[in-house]
Amino acid sequence: MSEHNSNNDTPAIGAALDFTLRLARAQAVMLRRLDATLGGHHGISFSDFMLLLYLNRAPGGRLRRVDLAERQGLTASGVTRTLLPLEKIGLISREADPRDARVGFAAITPTGQAMLNNALLTAQQTCAELLRNCPADQLDTLGAALGQVAGVHFSST
Repeated sequence: MSEHNSNNDTPAIGAALDFTLRLARAQAVMLRRLDATLGGHHGISFSDFMLLLYLNRAPGGRLRRVDLAERQGLTASGVTRTLLPLEKIGLISREADPRDARVGFAAITPTGQAMLNNALLTAQQTCAELLRNCPADQLDTLGAALGQVAGVHFSST
């Protein structure tokens, strides 16, 4: 059976692939724009911004590094490499668990919170510009669908 025929036999599979390809392209465009805008105005990447946002939303402004890695889609060593420069410039700090020395936390600092508050408006404006032609109800529906694919609900991340 040819690839073309298999797509005709199962239109849902073709639609899923088409959606995934468009999503990947849209993600690349959005990440480039957010990286450029946040970097130009605040000196941080979108990945740094997300990390600060996750920490800020966490109870006590801190998360175990392993939980932060999961939210970022990184390995434990990957998140450690991401945290180092943010720690050096005072946006996050490392904290040990007093009950378990093997557990390490990342915590947002007051400087990190100030950076996040400033960057949040820039990120919101950039996203609004990128999505200006998308109806709000479609964004809600797509957001819910993407949350299902990712296995998360944004309010809990």
